[in-house]
Amino acid sequence: MKNSFLKHLMASATIAACGVLLVPVSDAFAQTMEEALVAAYLNNPTLRAEQASLRATDEDVAQAMSNWRPTIELSGDAGYEKNDSSLRTGSDQIQNRQPRSVSLDISQPLFRGGRTMAEISEAENNVMADRAKLTGVERDILLGAAIAYLDIARDAAVLELNANNEAVHKRQLEATQDRFQVGEITRTDVHQSEARLARSTADRVQSHSTLEAARSAYMNVTGEAAGASIGMPALPPGTPDTKEIAITEAVLNNPDVISSQYDERAAIDNVDAVWGEMLPEVEFTASTSRDWNTSGESTRIDSTEAMISVNIPLYQSGSVYSRLRAAKQQVAQQRLIVDQQRRNVTEEASLAWENMLSAQAQISSFRTAIQAATIAFDGVEREASVGSRTVLDVLDAEQELLDARVSYTRAKHDEAVAVYQLLSSMGRMTAHYLQLPVDFYDPTAHYDEVRDLWIGEDSSGQWE
Repeated sequence: MKNSFLKHLMASATIAACGVLLVPVSDAFAQTMEEALVAAYLNNPTLRAEQASLRATDEDVAQAMSNWRPTIELSGDAGYEKNDSSLRTGSDQIQNRQPRSVSLDISQPLFRGGRTMAEISEAENNVMADRAKLTGVERDILLGAAIAYLDIARDAAVLELNANNEAVHKRQLEATQDRFQVGEITRTDVHQSEARLARSTADRVQSHSTLEAARSAYMNVTGEAAGASIGMPALPPGTPDTKEIAITEAVLNNPDVISSQYDERAAIDNVDAVWGEMLPEVEFTASTSRDWNTSGESTRIDSTEAMISVNIPLYQSGSVYSRLRAAKQQVAQQRLIVDQQRRNVTEEASLAWENMLSAQAQISSFRTAIQAATIAFDGVEREASVGSRTVLDVLDAEQELLDARVSYTRAKHDEAVAVYQLLSSMGRMTAHYLQLPVDFYDPTAHYDEVRDLWIGEDSSGQWE
């Protein structure tokens, strides 16, 4: 009977050993990390919405540019007028008139106190800020896709380990029941095996639920279902050599920092625009009109005029001064936001770096733990086969081995996540930097088309 028990244990050990193969990097899986990132870049509605928002911001520049241009208005009217008057002589006098008129008015701003230049500059800085924000959204989406992919790889590996562990416990329970039938062990040993089998079944069910949740998250961010076989991918290139390099690049290139810097410049331009409201305005106006009056005899009056008007604001109830003070405070606010964003990205880069180092240390430790637990498990198996170890000892040794393998799998996941987070803090989680095989969205194309557009729609002529 001891030989039978040994066979069961050897078979169990073989099944458990197979779980180790699930942890290292696999070169053959149904869907790669690159495919996941491509799907997220092409399909995510949040990213497309941000692109549309940027195109709307582009129009602010065109609107500011319009203040350089004239306004032209053509107006006209036509009507019918009847006058019925009674004289003292008792006679009535009736007049019928059909007045008509048409006029053409032109207005050309010559000087607006520097507001036009300030408004154009403010709009352009807002465009640059929104481009950086678009990059930030792209970064967040690609990072989310990468993490979702890694979560599936981790959870699939854990599920396989737990499934193998459940199969091992089933075999052990069978062996334990056989030994109990011949009186080699007690019923307590059988119950202990049953308890471990129930626990392993619960772990397997929980792992399956966790994997399905990860697949749902992946579907949400990429718009596609995950492949049937996803393994832990190789680490992406571009990891900096030191934490200091990572922090320096993060402060320089993180889109959140860049966006806040352009927001600060736009706030400064707004101060100039408000200040311009207190300066004189010069405007050229011209008009030509023609009036017709058809009654007893037809008359026509033509008139043309042109003038330059100067408007000098003397007192505006204090409202402009109030808005000027508010604009200056907004500049101070934006400067503080820039400083805070630099602190935030410094923390992000530092935290990601430390998480990466911690995960790498854990990987080394758990790799050693797996080796030690494997040797210990083999020894306990052999000792149990000769009766010097109990069933509980075997179950405990096996659980330690499983825990080490699961911890190793999770550490590999945490290392990869930390690396992607580090690249994200450095502004490298973009389709362009990652060289994804996609048509990159050009944020300048729509801007260049509409900036100097005097009339009409853009080339698309439709909403996207």
